[in-house]
Amino acid sequence: MNLTETLAAIRSGPQGPRVAAVFDFGAVVDGFARPRLYRTFFRRGAGAATTLLGGIRSGRTDAEYRRFLQQASFALAGRTAEDLDQLGAALFKSTVYGHIYPEAWQLIRTHRAAGHTVVLVSSLTRFQVAPAAAALDIPHVLCTPMATVDNLLTGYAEGKTLWRNGKADAVRAFADAHDLDLAESYGYADAAADLPLLTLLGRATAVNPDRGLAATAAERQWSALTFRPRRAPRPADYARTAAGFLALLGGACTGVLSKSYTRRRRDMADALMAHGTSATLAALGVRLRVTAGAEYASAPRPAVFLFNHQSQFDVIIVPKVLGGGVTGIGKQELTKNPVFGPLMRFVGVTFIDRRDSAKTRAALAPVVATLRAGLSIAIAPEGTRSYTPEVGPFKKGAFHIAQQAGVPVIPVVIRNAGEISWRNSMVARRGTVEVALLPPIEVGAWTPAEFDAQVAAVRQRYIDTMLNWPE
Repeated sequence: MNLTETLAAIRSGPQGPRVAAVFDFGAVVDGFARPRLYRTFFRRGAGAATTLLGGIRSGRTDAEYRRFLQQASFALAGRTAEDLDQLGAALFKSTVYGHIYPEAWQLIRTHRAAGHTVVLVSSLTRFQVAPAAAALDIPHVLCTPMATVDNLLTGYAEGKTLWRNGKADAVRAFADAHDLDLAESYGYADAAADLPLLTLLGRATAVNPDRGLAATAAERQWSALTFRPRRAPRPADYARTAAGFLALLGGACTGVLSKSYTRRRRDMADALMAHGTSATLAALGVRLRVTAGAEYASAPRPAVFLFNHQSQFDVIIVPKVLGGGVTGIGKQELTKNPVFGPLMRFVGVTFIDRRDSAKTRAALAPVVATLRAGLSIAIAPEGTRSYTPEVGPFKKGAFHIAQQAGVPVIPVVIRNAGEISWRNSMVARRGTVEVALLPPIEVGAWTPAEFDAQVAAVRQRYIDTMLNWPE
C-alpha cells in the first residue's frame, strides 16, 4: 500500500487505546546521510555531541550498534543526565528536526486521531530520542537506559539494551502494563534487527527497509512504505535562494514605483507585496496552490488571519495568498533581517518584544485601531516557528485583538512550507506549498470562562485540516 491507502486503512481499522502504534526511531528520523569519514564519529575521544549524533546516523547493524555503545562508554561517562538532556534538546533543534519524515508525522497524527496508544521505541538513549518524541507529541518513549552513580553516568547501559529481542521485550512489557492488544497493533521499523519487534505486532510495516527486512517483509506479505529523506540544501538551492532575495528587492521596488504617483503609502505597500512575493516565488521555483476557501482571502474584511508557522518564507506565502489590504505582527528579531526587516517596516508590520509582556501589550494596542480602520492583520498564533508539521499551542493575543476590534478570525492552514525551507534556514528548495483557508470564526461572543476552550477548538481545526487535506 502507498501512504494514502495506509492512512485510510488506519482510519477504517480498529480504534481506541488498546491498539498500539509502535514506531521505531529509524522509521521516524531518516538518519541523514552519513559522512564519508563515518568511522571518525566513533573514534576514541570524540565528544558527547558527536557521539549522540553519530548514534542516530548509524544503528542498523549489530556492528554499528556495538561501536555506538563503545563510544558512549567514553563520551558520556561522568556527565549528568540533566546536562545530556539539554545537549540532546540542542542537537534536535540544530540538526535532527530537519530529518523527521513528514510521512511519519502523518502516520503518527492519524494513529492519535484513531485513539491509538502511540509509542516511540529505540535502542538509543533518551538523550537522542526524547526531544523528537516531545516535538511529535508522542507520550510514550522506550529506549536504552543509561546507568548512573552519584547522579553521574557511567557510560554503560543499565540492564538489557533495547536491541533486537530487547526491544521486543520492552514493548511486550509495556503492552502488558497498559493492557494493549498486540495482535491488533501497528508496528513501523526500517532494519532487519527489528524483526523481533515487527513479528510481535499484528500489523507490521517496513519503512525504507534494509535488504534483510525487505526480504522478510516480502516473504511474510507485510506492508512496505517508502519515505522520502529530507535532503540538505544543494548548490542550486543556494543559487535560487539568492536569486529569490534579489527578485524580492526588485519586485518590491517595482511595486512601490508603480504606485508612487498616488502618494498613498498603503497603495504602495500593497503593490510592494504583490510584485515582491510573485517575483520571489517565481525565482525560487515555488508553486503556491490554494486548495480550499480562496474566497475567504478577500471577504470578510477586515479580519485577523491566523496562519500556522513553520518557515522563514511564510512572510512571502501569506501576503501572496491574501493579496492587499493586510499587514502583520512580527517578532522584534525580524527587524535585524537585512531583507525582510525594512520591507516589513514599510508595509506597517507591528514588531513585538516577546521577552517583555508589558511592552508586547503596549505594542498591540494600536493594532485594534488598525483593524477598526479597515486594514486586516496576519498573525501566527503559535508565536514562533514549529520544528515539525505539528501545530503548536496557540497564544490568545490574536483572539483578544479580534474580539476588541469586532472582527472575525480566519484560519489560514499552510502545508509543506517546512519542506520548502527548514525552520532555522534561510535557504529554500523548489516545491509546492498548499494553503487552505477555513470559514471565518466570530469571536465577539466568547466569554472569559470559555476562551481557552474556544482557542483550543480553533487549533483543532488546523490539526483536522492537516490530517484530512482538502483537495
